[in-house]
Amino acid sequence: MSQEKDKKKTLRMEREHQFRFNCYPGVSCFTQCCRDITIFLTPYDVLRLKNGLGISSDDFLEKHTIILPQENNMIPLVALQMNEDDKKCPFVSKNGCVVYNDRPWPCRMYPLDINDDGTFSLITDNSKCLGLMENDTWKISDWLSNQEIEPYEEMNERLSGLTIPLQARELDINNPKIQQMIFMSLYNLDKFREFVFDSTFLDRLEVEPERIKKIKENDEDLLIFAFDWIEFGLLGKKVFGVKEKQPKKEL
Repeated sequence: MSQEKDKKKTLRMEREHQFRFNCYPGVSCFTQCCRDITIFLTPYDVLRLKNGLGISSDDFLEKHTIILPQENNMIPLVALQMNEDDKKCPFVSKNGCVVYNDRPWPCRMYPLDINDDGTFSLITDNSKCLGLMENDTWKISDWLSNQEIEPYEEMNERLSGLTIPLQARELDINNPKIQQMIFMSLYNLDKFREFVFDSTFLDRLEVEPERIKKIKENDEDLLIFAFDWIEFGLLGKKVFGVKEKQPKKEL
């Protein structure tokens, strides 16, 4: 019996496959999956959460995250900080998630996980999640659409396009200022925007006027800009042109 359960748990499914699931206050284990777990946040997760809460990047990072440096990796892991007393997510009430519209990617995917080969698996079983015994049946592609996964997938793909080459090249950059700059540009968009517009940044790089307008007003455009900037600065991709220095005028 336990072997059959393990087999179901590790079953790899494609987007056209179906699974049973529903979660609502009437399920006796409601919100139990939001306790005593580690939820890693991507830059896009932080963007959505801080904007949904109406607070600054600084405030969100200080109050709601734990920063975990990674050895030989310039980009640290950012985890959601759980309540100290009950180990629950700070955004969960008895009625459910209070940031539901901006909940992180792992919460949207639950009870699914995505494998390295692009297939999907259930990350739990019906002994722990009674929602898997509900009668609602979902095709995986419909579930992903219902959970509005697409923008998260797009941003995660851009992030992977940055982190994988950085790890492969094993760049020896021990300058803490560079590490801080990378972290700021990805996770602290408010500070990154200040840096872009209050320094000589735009005097040195060629950026289209329309794009400058977008990154000044929209965090998602700014995050994409940050990905491009890191690829330009660390991976040598010719994303931007460099402005020629203007010769000094003689007195």
